[in-house]
Amino acid sequence: MKIAVVGTGYVGLVAGTCFAESGNTVICVDVDAKKVAMLNDGKIPIYEPGLEELVHKNVEEQRLSFTTDIDAAVKSSLIVFIAVGTPPDEDGSADLKHVLAAARSIGKAMNGYKIIVDKSTVPVGTAQKVAAAIAENTSHPFNVVSNPEFLKEGAAIDDFMKPDRVVIGTDDPRVAEIMKELYAPFVRSGNPIIIMDIASAELTKYAANAMLATRISFMNEIAQICDRVGANVTKIREGIGYDSRIGMPFLYAGCGYGGSCFPKDTRAIISTAKAHGYDFQIMRAVEEVNANQKKWLFSTAHRFFKGDLKGKKFAVWGLAFKPRTDDVREASALILINELLKAGATVHAHDPEAIHTTKREIGDKISYHEHMYDALPGADALFVVTEWNEFRNPDFDKMKSLMKSAVIFDGRNLYNPSTLGPLGYKYYRIGAPGVP
Repeated sequence: MKIAVVGTGYVGLVAGTCFAESGNTVICVDVDAKKVAMLNDGKIPIYEPGLEELVHKNVEEQRLSFTTDIDAAVKSSLIVFIAVGTPPDEDGSADLKHVLAAARSIGKAMNGYKIIVDKSTVPVGTAQKVAAAIAENTSHPFNVVSNPEFLKEGAAIDDFMKPDRVVIGTDDPRVAEIMKELYAPFVRSGNPIIIMDIASAELTKYAANAMLATRISFMNEIAQICDRVGANVTKIREGIGYDSRIGMPFLYAGCGYGGSCFPKDTRAIISTAKAHGYDFQIMRAVEEVNANQKKWLFSTAHRFFKGDLKGKKFAVWGLAFKPRTDDVREASALILINELLKAGATVHAHDPEAIHTTKREIGDKISYHEHMYDALPGADALFVVTEWNEFRNPDFDKMKSLMKSAVIFDGRNLYNPSTLGPLGYKYYRIGAPGVP
């Protein structure tokens, strides 16, 4: 099939590349000429394992191309995906200005029947607004489809190529068959393509992320109770996770969720509920718990140093909101760093991929190090904020020789106190006994 993807951000670039990998001819469009030039030069603007190789392969095989010319892309395609950003507005609702601008541009470029697919995460009712924006700018027939993405940063290629399910929102059986044909190569193992009404498809993405965010905040609440009663949240996770009704995923205690999806989508579904006269109390609580949990690392260190952090030097391992990505949006590390700087401390940080994105957010307020151990010399303590694999089994003897004080505040519960205790460390973790 011939496909256009409007937007070369995280979702658009992954989707366009994976569609090309399955044999389609894909044109990715973006208004950002610098980004398009970068992509045409073979440079990938985001870090996602496996993406760069697939982009290069499909460009070389002439199935994937990049342009700023939306007219040409739309005219040559049957299916046009809208995959532009939907940043949160001041009230938490999704800002649809980029989606609707793309819809108007698509309408102006149409030269015949098209299927326009909302791939961006958008609230209920967006498809109707997109259809209206297109109809104002064309007399050609078209259908609007909702097709939410369920990509995990760090595993997006596998998630797209081997999806748990594909959700298609359309009321037209003919369009449903075309979309099923498009996605057939990705569900050969039997995972379902679920056809539903558009409103249900639009809400499904928010419901999924709201559920996962709730699980995280629930376990962080349990961890808070564990800290107060002397229980171990890691053991509790095992005790409940093996219940077939619950399962293990997203039951890790930690220093809060971040990224581009959970914070934005929980706020958006709260806003949607409010707009329709309902107070989504559970999700408001989930958000509040998460905001408080992001302060755990700082508050624990603040207590340990008896409120005096001025002049202290701290090492931070992990800047991205999760491993296998360079995304620092809503990252717990940024909250921690901001609090440490306000308290008069200095920060030396390392992350395998997110140094450049952190610099874009906070500049040179802290020192950055390309190697994890280079952040440690003279440090009064180490904060572990992101669970990168290379942080899981470090050389603790080497670390102790470099640090001023052998103190670790672990926001991801990576280490075993029985290992650190005999080495002379003071070790603090979330919801489980450490080494005081």
